[in-house]
Amino acid sequence: MEKRQYGHAGPGTSPVAESAPRRPRRWPRRLLAVALVSGAAAGAVLALPSPGPQPREQRPPSPAPAPDLRARALTAVTTGLPAALPQLTELITRQESVVRQRPTDAAAWAALGAAYVARGRQTADAADFPKAERALNSSLRVKSTGNAEALGALTALANARRDFPAAKRYGEQALKLTPKRWSAYPPLIDAYNGLGDYTGARRTLDKLMALRTSPAERPAVMARAAAVYRDRGWREDAVAQLTDAAAAAGTPAERAAWLAGVGQLAWERGDRDDALRHFEAALRLDPAQGTAVTGRARTLAALGRTDQALTAYRDALAKQPDPGTALEFGELYESLGRTRDAGKQYAAVRTLAERGASGGVDEELVLGRLEADHGDPDEAVTRLRAEWKRQPGIEVADALGWALYRAGDEEEALKYATVATDKAKGGGVRSASHAFHRGMIERELGHVGPARRQLSDALLVNPYFSPVWAPKARRAVAGLGDPEDGTLPEDAL
Repeated sequence: MEKRQYGHAGPGTSPVAESAPRRPRRWPRRLLAVALVSGAAAGAVLALPSPGPQPREQRPPSPAPAPDLRARALTAVTTGLPAALPQLTELITRQESVVRQRPTDAAAWAALGAAYVARGRQTADAADFPKAERALNSSLRVKSTGNAEALGALTALANARRDFPAAKRYGEQALKLTPKRWSAYPPLIDAYNGLGDYTGARRTLDKLMALRTSPAERPAVMARAAAVYRDRGWREDAVAQLTDAAAAAGTPAERAAWLAGVGQLAWERGDRDDALRHFEAALRLDPAQGTAVTGRARTLAALGRTDQALTAYRDALAKQPDPGTALEFGELYESLGRTRDAGKQYAAVRTLAERGASGGVDEELVLGRLEADHGDPDEAVTRLRAEWKRQPGIEVADALGWALYRAGDEEEALKYATVATDKAKGGGVRSASHAFHRGMIERELGHVGPARRQLSDALLVNPYFSPVWAPKARRAVAGLGDPEDGTLPEDAL
């Protein structure tokens, strides 16, 4: 049972829980050595001596931490690690000055482009993406061959824009140039996932895990492994990897990112208290951490702390004006019967999506979801068919299947819903919304037994998955009734 196996694990299983012995976990063999070394990495970080005070006459005129923070931010953006927003902005200012002074410095241009990508992703401001593209193209003009730094940043940029075919193209070129550099692998894994190539994603992860990485790099490697395990439905392994990554993180921004990831996994399994604890711990370390900002709002709503949730969603959109967050906010208003406020948020989804599209971001997925549930389902089908043809990932399969159902084509809808929920087709992720969508489609087709199983599974995975749709799932299950004792449903086989 999902809840029994992956429910709240008790104290001691995360960096923000009460201290107590951690319960044993089953580890994949190839990760055992990595996980053991990560504990040493955490100890090494804690054991580093702090520099003593400088004599007054030796102190620089600017604050002492600034050069170190700039150096860390530069290292972060060039390797794909999380970085704090203030340091990213400072790094961009510095790199803009560098490229003005040294316009033929390919590495400086690449670092500037990578910093723009990182800031644009963190703030959901697509205006940074054309700047990143210009900087990275400038780097390639200066150094057209062997420029792995620019190609790696172009891979990250394409992923941020949801342009997975381009991300795959750039990522494979970058990996060919630097097969022993760990940072070349995660963006390519993201690209393969976006294209629905889960075999390629797993194969690339295996190569990443086989690399010899330094203690400072291992937390990011484990976090990437966690994302792949989550997509395969291995929640316990994913939580273990992210928990240890957070414990061994080298900077507050890194630790915040991995804690937010643990919170997201807790949310997906319906553990609201654990999710909120991790999200708030992440925000104490990095108030601009996007996953944690939105996750906290979502979890507060699920806990029934409605006024706080409304405030948290406003804060989330102020910090990170993402159309997906606006869609969630609108559905919270709709669940409260505040239809006018909900309509304003649905209009904001379109506005924010247009803004993203102006920066080259593919917003068809979120617009398809909006139209399917709160607009024109036929338009949703048109948008999502084109998106599926271009990049057939699991999220697109789920959205297209649901749009077809909303448009009245349940037979075809089931084909895509099956792709999104069938492990054999890549849909191994334990998603309450995916199971709900498939259950509702099967219910409409009269497949009573499968519908009951899918809808019950959705509520078992996360009873709070949506303020609008979770109550409908409960009503649908109740309407299907209980299976008769001692008999199989006629459609069970």
